[in-house]
Amino acid sequence: MELIGERWSLLIIRELMFGSRRFSDLRASLPGVSAKVLTERLAGLSDAGVLKRRKLPPPVSAQVYELTEWGYAAEPLIQELGRWAAMSAQHDPTLPLSPVSLMLSMRTMFDGAKAQGMDSKIGFDIAGEQFVAALRKGALQISRGEVREADAVFRAPAAPVMAALLYAGVPVSQLERQGLIIEGNRERALAYADIFELPDKLA
Repeated sequence: MELIGERWSLLIIRELMFGSRRFSDLRASLPGVSAKVLTERLAGLSDAGVLKRRKLPPPVSAQVYELTEWGYAAEPLIQELGRWAAMSAQHDPTLPLSPVSLMLSMRTMFDGAKAQGMDSKIGFDIAGEQFVAALRKGALQISRGEVREADAVFRAPAAPVMAALLYAGVPVSQLERQGLIIEGNRERALAYADIFELPDKLA
C-alpha cells in the first residue's frame, strides 16, 4: 500500500496494462490529474521498478512509459478491486471510465460458462482506441490491435456507452442512438456482449 496507495498510482498502472503510453495519453485517460502529480507518480513508480521509460525510434522519437514484468503482475489486484467495487449497491456501471478500464472490466467480469462453444474475434474501437477480444474454448484474451479482421466490431464514442450494454442492460437500440455502432456479424457481437456478469451486491 505504501508503494501503490498514493492517489493515481494504481490508475496509472491500470492504464498501462495494454501496453506503453505517452505522457499525453495518460493525462487524457485520467481526467483530473495534473501534469505535476502525474510526473511525480511516474517517477515514483519507475524508481520502485513498477514501470520504465522508453524512447521510441525515429521517426516517432517520443518517450513512452510501460510496465515492467512485475508491474504487469499487478493486474489481479486491479481485477479484485473491480469486483469488490461492483458489489456495492452504489456501483454505477454507466459512470465515466477509460477504454482501458472497460477492457480490463471484461477480463474481470467474464463468465467462462456462458462462453462455452463460442469462437469469435470481436473488435472494439472506443473513443479512437482499438482492441481485439479473442474468444475461444471458453477463454478470453484481449489485446490492443487493429479491428479489421474481427468477426464483428463495436464502435462507441466513449467507454460508458459500451459498459451500459455489457453491465446495465440498456437496450442496444437505445445505445445506437447514443453513437454505438455494430459492424460485421451482429449476432456474434450481441452474443459476446451477453457473456459478462457483475457479482451479487453485498452492501
